[in-house]
Amino acid sequence: MPAVTVDDLTVLPRVPLPDPVTARQRPVRSVTTAPSGLEGEGFPVWRAFAGADLRDLDPFIHLDQMGAVDYGPGEPKGTPWHPHRGFETVTYMIDGLLQHNDSLGGGGLISDGGTQWMTAGKGILHIETPPEATVASGGLFHGLQLWVNLPRQQKWVPPRYQDLSGDQVALLSSDDGGALVRIIAGDIAGTQGPGSTYTPMVMLHATVSPGARLVLPWQPDFNALVYILAGRGRVGVERRPLRQGQLAVLGAGEAVTVAADPSQGSHLSAMEVLLLGGRPIREPIAWAGPFVMNTEAEIRQAFEDFQAGRLGQIPSVHNAPTDLLLSETDSPLD
Repeated sequence: MPAVTVDDLTVLPRVPLPDPVTARQRPVRSVTTAPSGLEGEGFPVWRAFAGADLRDLDPFIHLDQMGAVDYGPGEPKGTPWHPHRGFETVTYMIDGLLQHNDSLGGGGLISDGGTQWMTAGKGILHIETPPEATVASGGLFHGLQLWVNLPRQQKWVPPRYQDLSGDQVALLSSDDGGALVRIIAGDIAGTQGPGSTYTPMVMLHATVSPGARLVLPWQPDFNALVYILAGRGRVGVERRPLRQGQLAVLGAGEAVTVAADPSQGSHLSAMEVLLLGGRPIREPIAWAGPFVMNTEAEIRQAFEDFQAGRLGQIPSVHNAPTDLLLSETDSPLD
């Protein structure tokens, strides 16, 4: 997993250990295992939030781990054009390349360690596809797409796009020097990630060496989610076992601890983990396919606006498919 790496972790600032007296370690409330599925034109995903209570995930809605898959020539796949309204999509590429375009002319190439943050807001059309050279050559493809909800008053903001390259990610080391922490958004111990978010949140990707641990201060009014991308370890005050493809929802507290098992298997050099936290919005959620709103009437309006072309028109993009996909993923209202 290249993402962003550092040869010598000792040159990085270290995350200070939370006060063991005043900072409560968060316990594990639930553990779920992601089922596999297919997305877009048929690329494999792991549905990381499947089985978790949507109220525990708030302000997050949906998380797909895309791959990892090693494509042969001609095999890489993406998504057709499709609409969104009412939330933000966050696409983080760990390995490989993905090209993004939207109906407002935004977009760019998302490469190793880069993040594309798209605020759909009142509505937008977009497409994510591997570049032509990648389709021809094949190669490793591994990434994440996270959906972050927007509160009622911000569901109608104009769409916007943030292109965050890998070299913009804030880097820290764990206190024991055994973990590399990449902060994509939010604040950890006074270090701020580059992502600009409507909903207060933190998103980080950590590589934890075998036998090492990572202890992080955590905003007490945020929720806390731990998802294992690769490897195995333990999480929470109970040191609950967690392996690749499993999500832990944590309870209340001011500190989060994850630790990598001493042995990660012959094909892995470390445990890879995604940590998410955000301030719950606590508003009604109406979700159908690519739209996340507050009421079913707003969902019906989104479908009507899409059919009427009010969410945008497909621009002319060389070699991009022009078919529109309406339902991108399963949802509670499907």
